Amino acid sequence: MSSQDTLILIPARMASTRLPGKPLADLGGRPMIVEVARRSAAANIGRVVVATDDEGVRKAVENAGFAVVMTRADHTTGSDRIFEALGHVDPERRVSRIVNVQGDLPTIDPALIRSAVDLLDDPAVDIGTLAAQITVEAERTNPNVVKAVGSPLSPSRLRALYFTRATAPYGEGPLFHHIGLYAYRRAALERFVALPPSPLESREKLEQLRALEAGMRIDVAIVDTVPLGVDTPEDLERARELLAREAKTAK
Repeated sequence: MSSQDTLILIPARMASTRLPGKPLADLGGRPMIVEVARRSAAANIGRVVVATDDEGVRKAVENAGFAVVMTRADHTTGSDRIFEALGHVDPERRVSRIVNVQGDLPTIDPALIRSAVDLLDDPAVDIGTLAAQITVEAERTNPNVVKAVGSPLSPSRLRALYFTRATAPYGEGPLFHHIGLYAYRRAALERFVALPPSPLESREKLEQLRALEAGMRIDVAIVDTVPLGVDTPEDLERARELLAREAKTAK
């Protein structure tokens, strides 16, 4: 599979309630959305495009030399936004794999993005995603930490059976913290966005359950770390610290 077959789309909206203006938050001299685009490009698997409904985000992304596409403002989910963007960016349908990288993961390791896409090398897999073993005891019972439950296919791979905010599975053994980054086959994304919200999706407030309830196969790559998701001012300060440390180490 060549890089021309793969497209990384980064949805970005300004309507965050806990951290207003989040995509343009400054991180070491770069807006957050630009840092995510930069790291996505470093994965070296395909073209990177930001999908947004905000003019300020568009200008910031273009000024940094990355591609951007304007989408409608009424999308309720990132997957709906990237599906619209896909139609604008690739009307000729040349792209067969689409990666949805959240725009609030400014410390993500490019290798994690590649790990999700590599799962699609198995033709039976519709969607690839990521998880890391939970090592902090409090996270096992934290409903904000989504758990991936699956059948092990290898030490570094699960076939997903369920995703939940509960502590699961029961009993002795590892629990896995789901990381919300997705690699879709084009046909899988098209099918997914055409489906109505499913009962378990609505109950757990987890969009990926819609795919499982529809019989789609999701595989999970087990990775070493959970990238920091920036949702609050405290998260933003932590991201600044991590990036400053990373820059210092690189010198």
